[in-house]
Amino acid sequence: MTAPEPHIPPQTRRQARAERERVLERAPEPPTTTRPLPVLADPGPQRRSRRPSTGRTPTRVGARAVPVAPTRREARAVAVLQGHRAITAPQHAGHRSARVGIAALAVATSLMLVSAASVTAAFGGPELFTPQQAGEADAPEVTARLSAPVPATAETIPAPTVSAAPAALDVCSRPGVADALAAGDDAAAIAAAGGPEAFRAAVAGGTAGCVRLDDSARVWVVLNKTRPHNPLDYRPASLELPGGVRSIEGGALRADAAAALSAMASGAAAAGVGEIALLSGFRSFQTQQETYGNQVGAQGAAQADLTSARPGYSEHQSGLAADVVACADGCGTLDDLAATAQGQWIAANAWQYGWIVRYEAGYQPITGYDPEPWHLRFIGTDLAKAYHDGGWHTLEEFFGLPAAPTYP
Repeated sequence: MTAPEPHIPPQTRRQARAERERVLERAPEPPTTTRPLPVLADPGPQRRSRRPSTGRTPTRVGARAVPVAPTRREARAVAVLQGHRAITAPQHAGHRSARVGIAALAVATSLMLVSAASVTAAFGGPELFTPQQAGEADAPEVTARLSAPVPATAETIPAPTVSAAPAALDVCSRPGVADALAAGDDAAAIAAAGGPEAFRAAVAGGTAGCVRLDDSARVWVVLNKTRPHNPLDYRPASLELPGGVRSIEGGALRADAAAALSAMASGAAAAGVGEIALLSGFRSFQTQQETYGNQVGAQGAAQADLTSARPGYSEHQSGLAADVVACADGCGTLDDLAATAQGQWIAANAWQYGWIVRYEAGYQPITGYDPEPWHLRFIGTDLAKAYHDGGWHTLEEFFGLPAAPTYP
């Protein structure tokens, strides 16, 4: 028997490639195999899919296409079985390009799977796989994006509960108010409304529709440069001289105001402060025309409007205003009153008798008149107490009316 010829290794790349191709052609055809795709539904917390090999796959010129190319290890095993040494072909630029392309395709496929998982997680679905399970352990930036916490669903903001404030009750619906007003009993109407402060608050708040502040017959009437008498030549039904009070000009007052002035003069005398006299009380529309005309002639219209009311706008026309002076051996002037004991006592105690100082210092922008400590206005003992206790200084503020510094 002739001994086999010794094997001579190839000396060139072309010979090595030809030898490798002859070995592969003599090798049995490997069975057709398929590799399952990764299961994305729920691989389980502990299972890890096998990462597919990205090694170089040899290529034969003119060879039949097979479903899966054998690896180098498989080719080497076949060569050993045939009694030949596996030849490792040198690296070629074309093979490197194919390997790079296959790797790029694998990375792109993995990124597509990662993007699909990210979209699923963003819409609130459970995380189906991790980057390691999808074979992307070498993509740290993708891992960081997938591991970021998904923002929690915003809670529904509850709608605020708004409770409607109860409507204010009109005091005119209270029992006795309408009857007292019809009878002309101002004190009874105030009491039926809940007392002086409740009455005042209702008027100021607009919940006393039956109370008219422009009714000159009412004790609560407000007269100023924007609120004249109605009618303009109004005259009280009855007038009286205050008993026990010296009346220098013979002025009279409305009956309730006259009685209140007598009581106040008696109180001042009892307190030892001296005599209080009435200089001027009621003035008719015609009398006020003359008085105001004299002031305009002496001072001019602008100055006269600060010290005298125009006809139809004067509080004296209501019979509820009194200009008082202090008397000792004789009676002083209006300008003397503030410095006397009587003037100081009046400022502190007149409210107890139903009187207020109508034009105080510092309130000209509201009343429209210079300070007149001698000009007293009767509003009744109930309202005068509320006026004093509340620290009010003008009737406009007391009843929630706008200031009236000038005529329209």
